[in-house]
Amino acid sequence: MEKIEILEMTLEDLAQIENCLNCDFDDFWSASILKSELMGQNKTYIVAKKNEEIVGFAGFMQNFSEVEIMNIVVKKNCRGRGIGKILLQEIIENAKNHDVQEIFLEVNENNKIARCLYQNMGFAELGKRKNYYKQESAIVMLKKV
Repeated sequence: MEKIEILEMTLEDLAQIENCLNCDFDDFWSASILKSELMGQNKTYIVAKKNEEIVGFAGFMQNFSEVEIMNIVVKKNCRGRGIGKILLQEIIENAKNHDVQEIFLEVNENNKIARCLYQNMGFAELGKRKNYYKQESAIVMLKKV
C-alpha cells in the first residue's frame, strides 16, 4: 500500500486542484462550489496526499448525531489503490470521535465499485432517489456507528 497522508483541506489545496478538477476528478462540482462547501458551516473536507500531490478528497457535514457524506473523489489515474477506502475510514473514525450515530450518503446507482466499497464498510441501502444525477438515480445508504 502506498503511503497516503490525510489532512484537512485548505484553500491552498483547493487552488492546487482547481485547474484539474473536472478533467482529473470526473464531471464534478466547480471550484467555486467546492470553495463554498469548504467554507460551509458544520462541513469538513479532507485531502489524501501522496508525495505532496492531492490524489483524492472527501467532504462531510455533521448535524448533531448524524453525518452526511457529501463526496468521496479519487483522481482518475489513482483509482483502484484503496484511496477511497482510506478517505471513507477517516470519515467513519471522525464520526466515532464526535458521538455520531448514523452516516448517510448518496451514490450513483451505476457506480458499482463505490456501492461495493460502501457495503463492505457496513453501509446498507435505504432507498432510491430518481434522476438525482441528471438522468441517473442515486442509492441512499446508511451506516450505524
